[in-house]
Amino acid sequence: MAAISFQSVSKAYPSPKSSKSSERPGTFLALDAVSLDIQEGEFFGLLGPNGAGKTTMISVLAGLTRATSGRVSVLGHDVQADFAAARRALGVVPQELVFDPFFNVRELLRIQSGYFGVKNNGAWIDELLESLGLADKANANMRQLSGGMKRRVLVAQALVHKPPVIVLDEPTAGVDVELRQTLWQFIAKLNREGHTVLLTTHYLEEAEALCGRIAMLKTGRIVALDKTSDLLKAASSNVLRFKLDAEMPKALADKARITGRIVQFPANDALEIERYLAAVREAGLVAQDIEIRKADLEDVFLDVMTQNKDSVHGVGAVA
Repeated sequence: MAAISFQSVSKAYPSPKSSKSSERPGTFLALDAVSLDIQEGEFFGLLGPNGAGKTTMISVLAGLTRATSGRVSVLGHDVQADFAAARRALGVVPQELVFDPFFNVRELLRIQSGYFGVKNNGAWIDELLESLGLADKANANMRQLSGGMKRRVLVAQALVHKPPVIVLDEPTAGVDVELRQTLWQFIAKLNREGHTVLLTTHYLEEAEALCGRIAMLKTGRIVALDKTSDLLKAASSNVLRFKLDAEMPKALADKARITGRIVQFPANDALEIERYLAAVREAGLVAQDIEIRKADLEDVFLDVMTQNKDSVHGVGAVA
């Protein structure tokens, strides 16, 4: 049985009215016939640029949004027809910081337990507080916590009823390194114990390190779906990386990925590497801190996203 199943799921929203009064508003497809199965015990990554439809998928999964068509289930429970069982099996950490300012951390976790009918949950709450670095904040009012601490509480709230399926929607956005390390150690432990984890993140190194399989979403459609290792194998074998203190000619810059002073070129062999370096020299530029590295998930992601929007890449991908 799949832990999470999307079967031909579409979600349409009314598009804004046209500026021409004679034209009627149409529809915008946030999700376009998405089909995806995530097996029990997987650590699965869902990646895509802003607006790709990731949060819409999670909203449909959590029952916050109703799909226009298709079916979504959690451990076999339809999220609409059998919503109570589906909700009990799911723990969702949202992007937004949502909290009740009238209670302290421990009280919030007790109240959250009550929503799921869980009693005598003190030992697990203590373990969550300790594992997420919140033990010394247990009696602090939520208004007194920093943004990073509030996010830790959101994680604890999602896990307080011990859900078999955990959904993390960009859980480390804007948080410090300590929280990221603490969170991933704890979530990886839960995954080893059998919990299914669905992660969305813009930190692709996290997805590469943690996720066994990855789906990439673009304009509401899955454009890549494969094991992380196989996606990396399909990428260019090497990347040439160096720093420049001047601007490159446009013809050369169009082939590169440039971030500030850092320039990166995909390179399949030594001859291609030398050609790029020669072109830089011929432009009168000096490359500094030259290195050659293996392609990573960010390289794969950018390659997939720049392909034709109708193309499908990877084993098991769904148009």
